[in-house]
Amino acid sequence: MTGTIKTKTDKSFGFISVPGQEKEVFFHSSALVGVSYDELREGDTVSFETEESDRGPRAVNVSRA
Repeated sequence: MTGTIKTKTDKSFGFISVPGQEKEVFFHSSALVGVSYDELREGDTVSFETEESDRGPRAVNVSRA
């Protein structure tokens, strides 16, 4: 699945906006592959998979698209 980095925090997590979905998907810097958290910018397109967590879906295997 692909989406756009919507927001990033200074605490190493953020949210990905997915076209056609109302809710954004949470991601953590530990889920990044081939890119560091500091290299990502709001507006960057990323590809990722999702998995369920106790707080809903979260992005894993996040990389630049």
